[in-house]
Amino acid sequence: VPGQKPLSEPIEAGTPAQAVEQIVQRLLSDVGKGTQLPTSIDAVGCRVVHGGEKFVQPTRVSPAILDELRALEELAPLHLPADIAVLELVQQSLPRAPLIAVFDTAFHKTLPAVARAYALPVELCARYGLRRYGFHGISHAYVSARLIECLGRSAEGTRLITCHLGSGASVCAVRDGQSVDVSMGFTPMEGLVMGTRSGDVDPGLILYLIRTARMTADEVDDLLNNESGLRGLSGFSADVRDLEQAALEKNERAEQALEIFAYRACKYIGAFAAALGGVDAIAFTGGIGERSDSMRSRICRRLEFLGLRVDAERNHAAKGDAAMRISVKGDAVQAWVIPTNEAQQIARSTCEELRRCFPDGASTFS
Repeated sequence: VPGQKPLSEPIEAGTPAQAVEQIVQRLLSDVGKGTQLPTSIDAVGCRVVHGGEKFVQPTRVSPAILDELRALEELAPLHLPADIAVLELVQQSLPRAPLIAVFDTAFHKTLPAVARAYALPVELCARYGLRRYGFHGISHAYVSARLIECLGRSAEGTRLITCHLGSGASVCAVRDGQSVDVSMGFTPMEGLVMGTRSGDVDPGLILYLIRTARMTADEVDDLLNNESGLRGLSGFSADVRDLEQAALEKNERAEQALEIFAYRACKYIGAFAAALGGVDAIAFTGGIGERSDSMRSRICRRLEFLGLRVDAERNHAAKGDAAMRISVKGDAVQAWVIPTNEAQQIARSTCEELRRCFPDGASTFS
């Protein structure tokens, strides 16, 4: 609702479907009762993690669209089945409200061929859709647009790097408001060190584990997705807050895990600065990016060669509750902390698709 803070309250649910069911019941029970909720539910927007090569814009969900999404499940087997289940339940609960799928991969539709292609046989890639898709697109879209606002510029001519750092982490290069490279690739596992995901590893290492350690594909999958990253490096936690406290207490593995996380982020920022031909500003977002001034310092101290210095007081004061510049005033490259708002970006994308689907009633969905 315009002008009102988002309504937030905890619910208990064992599955995403149960959560959706409770949310819908809560909304319907309070419609028109004088709460801050709207008097009707005109439309619903849902995040969908993967759109493959076809779904590169917000899309109104229909039975045919659901069938096409089911055909993509192998691209994101940990996420798409749950996403589809949520879409189905929303349709059943609110059959008259248009349902819009907003894809986390869609922002990266503008990746040029040099950034999206793997050096594999072209025919094989075409047959199986093997390419770099990128993820966290909803967050990167919101944060890059907000950063442009903070700079007081139009999108044209800007060279930005957005760092979504959380349990899942990625870096995105944005030129003229469009994604031109991203650290995540075919799956959300590529790129940075994450909470429990490994990020980049030599493909030969995986073959070695299969051939020599006799690990199965499922065991390697579990290793790289659930037992690696900060948890694997530290041996006890995937939470940066735990690791920072342990590092203060001279835990060497915790300190090393934090340094490796920062080093990998710095490498990608440097690479994307080269890909962009320079950089005007860098934004930090996500749970770690917004709240850990220590991690921002670890990363930014390696970037002074770009002409970026962190203002220690401003960096410490930035807690992710509002957009805030943390770099020294007048530096060639600005650094900002910008809280992401994926819900708002999904709402914007939902309205965008509604205007396309219902041009005569566009004002209804503005």
